[in-house]
Amino acid sequence: MKRATAVDLLLLLVIAPAGAAAQPLVVEGGAYTVHATRITTAMRIDGRLDEPVYEQVPAITDYIQQEPREGAPISERTESWVLFDDDNLYIVCRCWDTHPERIVANDMRRDSTNLRQNDNFAVMLDTFHDRRNGVLFYVTPVGGMFDGATTDERILNGDWNTVWQAKVGRFDGGWIAEMAIPFKSLRYAGGRDQVWGINLRRTIRAKNEYAYITPLKRQWGIIALFRASAAATLVDLQVPPPAKNLEIKPSAISRVTTDLLARPAIRNDFAPDAALDVKYGVTKSLTADFTYNTDFAQVEADEVQVNLTRFSLLYPEKREFFLEGQGLFTFGNVGGGTVPLPGTSPASGSTDAPTIFYSRRIGLESGVAVPMIGGGRLSGRAGKWSVGALNIASDAEDTVNAVRTDFTVLRVRRDILRRSAIGALITARSASTVAPGSNQVAGVDGNFSFFQNVYLNGYLAKSQTETRDGDDTSYRAQFNYAADRYGLQVDRLVVPANFNPEVGFVPRTSFRRSFASARFSPRPARNTTIRKYYVESSLNYTTDNNNHLESREAAAAFRVELQNSDAFHVEYFHDYEFLRRPFTLADNLRIPVGGYEFAHARAAYSPGQQHRFSGTAAFDTGSFYDGTKTSASVNARLGLTSQLGVEPNVSVNWIDRASTVTTITGAGARTTFTMTPRMFVAALLQYASSTTSLSTNLRFRWEYQPGSELFVVYSEGRDTLPLSGSGMPLETRGFVVKVNRLLRF
Repeated sequence: MKRATAVDLLLLLVIAPAGAAAQPLVVEGGAYTVHATRITTAMRIDGRLDEPVYEQVPAITDYIQQEPREGAPISERTESWVLFDDDNLYIVCRCWDTHPERIVANDMRRDSTNLRQNDNFAVMLDTFHDRRNGVLFYVTPVGGMFDGATTDERILNGDWNTVWQAKVGRFDGGWIAEMAIPFKSLRYAGGRDQVWGINLRRTIRAKNEYAYITPLKRQWGIIALFRASAAATLVDLQVPPPAKNLEIKPSAISRVTTDLLARPAIRNDFAPDAALDVKYGVTKSLTADFTYNTDFAQVEADEVQVNLTRFSLLYPEKREFFLEGQGLFTFGNVGGGTVPLPGTSPASGSTDAPTIFYSRRIGLESGVAVPMIGGGRLSGRAGKWSVGALNIASDAEDTVNAVRTDFTVLRVRRDILRRSAIGALITARSASTVAPGSNQVAGVDGNFSFFQNVYLNGYLAKSQTETRDGDDTSYRAQFNYAADRYGLQVDRLVVPANFNPEVGFVPRTSFRRSFASARFSPRPARNTTIRKYYVESSLNYTTDNNNHLESREAAAAFRVELQNSDAFHVEYFHDYEFLRRPFTLADNLRIPVGGYEFAHARAAYSPGQQHRFSGTAAFDTGSFYDGTKTSASVNARLGLTSQLGVEPNVSVNWIDRASTVTTITGAGARTTFTMTPRMFVAALLQYASSTTSLSTNLRFRWEYQPGSELFVVYSEGRDTLPLSGSGMPLETRGFVVKVNRLLRF
């Protein structure tokens, strides 16, 4: 930052608005401080920097590269301002670019996962200044908006949403973004004068460059923005006096349903309904939520997944009521929305680890929606304590033999040391699905961060279910060293046969797993093509609870990351599986009991987002139990324009066993047309050979004002193998119109 002269300071005192800071970013002894500036004139959020304040208040310009040249100044001029008035916090940027034609902005739909791979400008706010948690907002050059919440600097809830505004504009030398974040949309400690944490980031995708206002380590990767402990301190900020902080959102729903698979069959059943959600700020840091007649009709259908393992797959939560505060309920570093630590081996995955609280257990039974009566939630912070309490009731549903059930979850966490926490979780289900009576789970967990790269986490949990006696205690301990050049991970997980968290998800039971991985990832000096090499190896060793070997996987991987963010990946796996019961993969493919040793290799190419076609294409071949398997998959996005994109997701597997080839296929494609960042229509077409079903989901969403939405959803399922051979007969059909209105007091 250029030092202001005496003349500059005198002139600024004369023309600057009340509270303007002569030096918005100050660095003293390695500590970074951002001074917020109060404005007295209402800000127009229009993507045009034509207000006098931008001439009167100096911009923050000292951005520092994290990638590709750690510590170097940003390669493109970037100016930003942090302003506020009695209602909103304003984050504004002017991003210059010497090659504006190379700006990557091929998606504008709000909260699209593609946005983080576009050029963007982002802010992280640590509103409690606890140096470990935060909320994120970012915007792209075509107006795409994303918001999310982070926990413990490494867990992202990308589905967290709040009310805010953003507008973008273009000028000859680049692009502009203005964000207005209402103080009502944020949670923070009491008091009018506030001290928060803040970091600003600019992403220049054509150069695969990330730059921040504070120096951040390359080894932290893209989640460096989560690092609240390395953020600047935001001062001179004043929030409005306490208000009611009440939000009421009534909804009206109208649906027509046909289900020819139900008994008795349902044809064109018309069911109008209404629902109500209420949010009340008990304090500025503690929020109570209430919901009545909860309806999730607007939620997009789950994507088809091909499962060639013996264990169940985890599907992500998409329902808005369960998304707020999701990070708080994460237990043992396992839960929805978890982002892997940088440097974690791709084979580590934690796919066997149980999720003690899995919100999709509520309101869904055997994949069928169960009516929700209503419930409430209390979540937030009190000093160093984070608390969460949830109770919600579901009604009976005869088609899946579901009875009226109450679900209860209690969570408490205590911040300790600089970046560590310990906590406890209790879950309860009033009606067990496997025994008479109820089901409860209680556990304690801890996440510990030491130095910059050392992480320890683990949990101890015990379940209680009537008629289930014996060992019912699960535990996990994990060590992770994740530096830029080297990585090491060790993990021990035990899940006994009687461990039964019925408000959770257990993909595998009755096992003991030991896992270790090592990584070497050098960066070649002065290489204009290759940014980084990765050489990794891992061993996953799983036994039953009598220490008899059930699964073993030894893996070796080599990956190359290019300067333009393209990546090549080659892996080799040597596996052993012992089957205690036959394993059925398809109607004509059943693998008998026994021990099997097999090996396979996988190659993948991932073009970066700057390409019109991006994503991952992979090819896998080798032995598979007592036969062979060849797989080809594509999970990609074709960006036709910034408004129109097609996302194919295809997996085809040819399994040859005893000279008989079985093909297992999962295929889908999502086509999205975005009219504005707050209005889009998406069509999802999917096919799975395991069910022979072709499903269609057409979804229109319009956020006609911030926080208020209109949804129109059409879904259909057809059988691709009819007995009569006449076309594809209808199985299910649904049409839903839902509108809600947010009222803020």
